[in-house]
Amino acid sequence: MTDKTIVHVMRHGEVHNPDKILYGRKPDFHLSDRGRAQAEAVAGWLAERDIVYVVASPLERAQETATPIAARHGLAIDTDHELIESENVFEGQRVSPGDGALRDPRNWWHLRDPKTPSWGEPYKHIAARMTAAMDRARVKGAGHEAVCVSHQLPVETLRRAMLGKNLHHFPTRRMCNLASVTSFYFHDDEMVGWGYAELAGQ
Repeated sequence: MTDKTIVHVMRHGEVHNPDKILYGRKPDFHLSDRGRAQAEAVAGWLAERDIVYVVASPLERAQETATPIAARHGLAIDTDHELIESENVFEGQRVSPGDGALRDPRNWWHLRDPKTPSWGEPYKHIAARMTAAMDRARVKGAGHEAVCVSHQLPVETLRRAMLGKNLHHFPTRRMCNLASVTSFYFHDDEMVGWGYAELAGQ
């Protein structure tokens, strides 16, 4: 008999970040009020789904996003460190257009190779760990549905890897808005489809 399994890979909700820094893997960055509302909205949408396993990145914002989803299904939250945010040398700095970090010539060396990328964890490493994490969730949810809560770049990289697309990309072209859900459909261990939804709105 074929196991039909769905793995929903979700980006966490909005984070309270008044200083607008690139928080990356830094601790103590929690969901904002809007982010908590987004998590609750997605939990509501998923409440009637056949979810038997919920796993999240160890970072607070991912754990907090997973909490209402797990609660709706009476599940504990597992933690998988391979769902964590990608490494980035600009962590803790402001990197929005016009901000200091990217205007400082001393940082330009980090921008020399966008295909790797030279400023952080290689895309191929992100793809490998995210694929492994999703496979573990697929096995845990075999014949049912599982939810993985992660972060924007890892989720985008996973989707690109699963679809055979180039891993390097422009950040503005990511299909991974706050609290969005990218779902992968499997027959046994073969992916047979995928979908994307913004269940909490934007």
